[in-house]
Amino acid sequence: MPANLGDITVGKPGFIERHGLWTDEQKEAVRRIKAEIETRGLETIRVSVADQHGILRSKTLTVRSFMSTLRNGVDFITAPFAFDTANSIVFNPFEAGGGFGHHQMSGAPDAILVPDPLTFRVLPWASGTGWILGDLYFDSGEPLPYAPRNVMRKALGELEQAGFEYFAGLEVEWYLTKLEDPMLEPEHLGSPGIPPTPPRVRAVSHGFQYLLESHLDEVDPIIQILRKNLEGAGLPLRTMEDEWGPGQQEFTFDPFPGLAAADAMVFFRTATKQICRRHGYHATFMCKPNIPNFYASGWHLHESLLYQATGENAFVSTDAEHPLSQVGLHFVGGILAHANAACVFTTPTINGYKRVKPYSLAPDRVTWGIENRGAMVRVQGGVNDPATHVENRVGEPAANPYLYMASQIVSGLDGMRQKIDPGPPSEVPYAATDRPSLPKTLMEAVNALKQDTLFREKFGNTFLDFIITLKEFEANRFLTYLESTGMKLEDTLDVVTDWEHREYFDLF
Repeated sequence: MPANLGDITVGKPGFIERHGLWTDEQKEAVRRIKAEIETRGLETIRVSVADQHGILRSKTLTVRSFMSTLRNGVDFITAPFAFDTANSIVFNPFEAGGGFGHHQMSGAPDAILVPDPLTFRVLPWASGTGWILGDLYFDSGEPLPYAPRNVMRKALGELEQAGFEYFAGLEVEWYLTKLEDPMLEPEHLGSPGIPPTPPRVRAVSHGFQYLLESHLDEVDPIIQILRKNLEGAGLPLRTMEDEWGPGQQEFTFDPFPGLAAADAMVFFRTATKQICRRHGYHATFMCKPNIPNFYASGWHLHESLLYQATGENAFVSTDAEHPLSQVGLHFVGGILAHANAACVFTTPTINGYKRVKPYSLAPDRVTWGIENRGAMVRVQGGVNDPATHVENRVGEPAANPYLYMASQIVSGLDGMRQKIDPGPPSEVPYAATDRPSLPKTLMEAVNALKQDTLFREKFGNTFLDFIITLKEFEANRFLTYLESTGMKLEDTLDVVTDWEHREYFDLF
């Protein structure tokens, strides 16, 4: 038996070097990873990839096998890309082209998962365990066109060609609940296309008081555990806040450049869910759970562009009459122009649209305003303020970070190229009847996406047809549920159904 048999059975020998998949920076990071593995005595490494829903799929490798992965990548099945949020099989892998119309997807084949050395972390809550994100490639070295990280990387490349760098800050609301019953009896386990029964939980505190200090001590033990582990894993956590609903939390982080912002969001969500579960809690990033008196959660995305040549903030205005530079105004103009179509990426679930209401601190119209939380896009900063940026308030915390951010980048860049005027800022956004309404359902958002040529051009036909098919399948399952219960869609706009709670509460 050849001595290197273990090495040649992991991925494809020399795959990373052969296809030139790593930069010099990534190659240098490999040396640091190897040293850290030895110094910390790590025993296993989780190699993860974000799927089309922003959910991480992962393999746990021994250190020996991981060392081979740093040369060869590792085999990783493409089957999850055929699933919707209930693991319904949307694309038949056993027909020609695997249901995707792509010859390399026939038969649910393996792709090669190539770790990105710049994403390596040690997991403080999992003994002797490291973690790393990766990217999927066909055997040919071609990136998997359905992988969202590749979509964002392409958008960032186009922004870079225009002379800019993207920065994003995360402000994320989510629910902390106490786990009462995980519902693991056989009748609750679900099956492909039928999600399992969600865990039964109770609130950890009362709600309806922003930033109430007396609530902090009720949840401090688990919040401190979260803080220690998130910071220990290298996330630049800034604040932990008591939000509006019972047990609703808001965590914020320092800004991240480019791809690192989306990488941080997927890691934050998976880490929070894992750490909470270990200690008898359940964390959910579902927008609005079907629990009485639980209010909707949002994900506010703070964004700015830097000039690559100087590193200066491109949104800073030097004109007292404008809160943003011309670059910033046109960026906002692009976001507004493509807002309804982008909702498929900012608000990708049936449930997320239960948050889009007037007078709710969530936007219901395509508006922008200066320090106005009723607007879809809120400008923060001012003349000569180096911290000037915009905050998109339309997103839900279950959004796929790569697609949320990529949608902003391509929309904003289109606004800059077309010099789109956002119009005057709104002082009373909910009364701005001259501005378009945001979609009230996922179905409306999908229809808007179909009519917007920008995303087809920038994300590509292959990916756009893929995501539209997935979202239509998910929406049709919901409509079938409504039909079976005798409910009408318009009756559910203000009501969270059992279908939604089962579909999203545990998954996200």
